[in-house]
Amino acid sequence: MNLLAIETSTEACSVALYHAGTIIARSELAPRRHAELVLPMADALLAEAGLGRRQLDAIAVGRGPGAFTGVRLAVSIAQGMALGLDLPVIPVSSLAALALDAPDDGSSVLAVIDARMGEIYAACYRRDADGVLQALDDERVCPPERLQLPAGQAWSIIGSGWKTYRSVLAERLPEPRWADGERYPQAHAVALLAAAEFSAGRALPPEQALPLYLRDKVALTLVEQRAR
Repeated sequence: MNLLAIETSTEACSVALYHAGTIIARSELAPRRHAELVLPMADALLAEAGLGRRQLDAIAVGRGPGAFTGVRLAVSIAQGMALGLDLPVIPVSSLAALALDAPDDGSSVLAVIDARMGEIYAACYRRDADGVLQALDDERVCPPERLQLPAGQAWSIIGSGWKTYRSVLAERLPEPRWADGERYPQAHAVALLAAAEFSAGRALPPEQALPLYLRDKVALTLVEQRAR
């Protein structure tokens, strides 16, 4: 199985190649440079693995939620490559990819991305007995003070939402076992999740691989800004 994975939903721009059961990846914190970096990263990984684009079996993509422009870019590139190569696309939750990078210590995982405008993107996960990530609730966007979590859990927290809203989120849950607010969704995790989806026969035609935004506005109005 040869999968190329793209993740640009946040400040991090990353591309990964799943090949022969291993993953190689490139990642860079590069706000506003994602469009410049994605394809050269992909070509570098394919060259490193000695593969051509025609040897790929599918394109995987972080579908969001995240920054509107970043999510659109990743999905557009994935669709364009897949159409040109006659390949399916495997869209993966960017929050699930983020959660996959939390320690596997038996705790539940709160994946939380700073959504700007005083809100967060959030979802909760837990690994089953086989280590497979399972969603505990739906992905959502909300103010951090309104975040509702499943009760009776020990938590790990990962993502930029923790860095930005730590004091507010700390009031919503017990002291976490582990927390890191400097992490972003990465393509290597997208590749791992997508490989399982591909093996299960859940790849999609390119036109059906759609982004997930969760909200339909990108900025506060002047009135809203003054009211904050």
